[in-house]
Amino acid sequence: MPRPAALRVALVGTRGVPARYGGFETCVEEVGRRLADRGHDVTVYCRSIPGATEPPAASFLGMRLVHLPAARTRSLETLTHSALSIGHLLTHRVDAAVLFNAANSPLLPAIRVARIPVVTHVDGLEWKRAKWGAAGRRYYRAAESLAVRWSDALIADAQGIADYYRQEFGAGTELIAYGAPLLDVRADRLAELGLTARGYHLVVARFEPENHVHLIVEGYVASGARLPLVVVGSAPYADEYTARVRALGDERVRFLGGVYDQELLDQLYGSAATYLHGHSVGGTNPSLLRALGAGAAAIAFDVDFNREVLEGSGVYFATAADVAARVEEAEAGPEAARRRGRLARQRAARYDWEDVADRYEELLRRLAVDGRRRTRPSGRRRPETAVEDGAITGTVVALPRPARPPVRETLPGAQQ
Repeated sequence: MPRPAALRVALVGTRGVPARYGGFETCVEEVGRRLADRGHDVTVYCRSIPGATEPPAASFLGMRLVHLPAARTRSLETLTHSALSIGHLLTHRVDAAVLFNAANSPLLPAIRVARIPVVTHVDGLEWKRAKWGAAGRRYYRAAESLAVRWSDALIADAQGIADYYRQEFGAGTELIAYGAPLLDVRADRLAELGLTARGYHLVVARFEPENHVHLIVEGYVASGARLPLVVVGSAPYADEYTARVRALGDERVRFLGGVYDQELLDQLYGSAATYLHGHSVGGTNPSLLRALGAGAAAIAFDVDFNREVLEGSGVYFATAADVAARVEEAEAGPEAARRRGRLARQRAARYDWEDVADRYEELLRRLAVDGRRRTRPSGRRRPETAVEDGAITGTVVALPRPARPPVRETLPGAQQ
């Protein structure tokens, strides 16, 4: 049987590869490298690094890289880089494109005018992040509508996100969650940080209010925990929040900043007594999945996205007092925590990167063959679910909790 024709694919809207920042970048790296291994021509648009002393690489793991600048402000960085990327894309034809982040959806008409089939990976509920003011939240809600209206298909990485787009817009999505690498973790490098296996609790997160690092640190400090809390992460444009989190710590809390050495980070995941995960609005989170694959015993913020991934392998918190109680329980019963870690590793096998790449390949080939969608949802919110802009808050959306995550429907990062 002849092999299907190779596709020319563009991956647009992220910081690019190598993946050093978040879930989108990890997804691009893990999916893009597999598509390239299968013979497809994969182009990844990357943000130029200011002040870099060496020329950027032209390729990475078989993917062709295009480096373009971006405005270095929080509100414009993503959109300006994506606009330049799409300008380049329009002069370098591809069979199909993946646009990451619904925030980029105002640029979709340019891709459609060029008659390039495009799927938008919509991510989580970005408008609920506290870092955005009223204007930013209105923008993100409008961008969701435009993504529904102008995309040929949508990708959701969690059942809760798929439910949200169905309930808000009556729009279907391709449910493709992140992959969880099964890690064969050693502990020989922990000594570099003065740590020992099972001798610390771990947080890995960007410092943003919706990731609840402040709540975790506050709860830990209020606990009688003997093991130190190791906090990995930082965030651009978040100096005030970072200072607030650091001020909450005591002598037991160690702030490491960003750790971009993947081997060391994986050893931190795999050797922790517990992994505390506070993310609440981003859908299926790659950091949680990486902890799952490392066999970490997770203590997670109680939202549907996290329960969808962990089910019975996790325990949950909603308040600082909950954090204190869960940490003390883990230290009082370490064998129960280890059992949860073993169960987590079993669950990680359900989130397979090869399956993720299969799903992307199938979707992109379908778009390339069938062309652009001829009829599209209006992008209007359903009246019974619409929320007035003035009523938007930073709270977590309550979505129906699925009985179990889909086995085949699975998507990747360091500080996520």
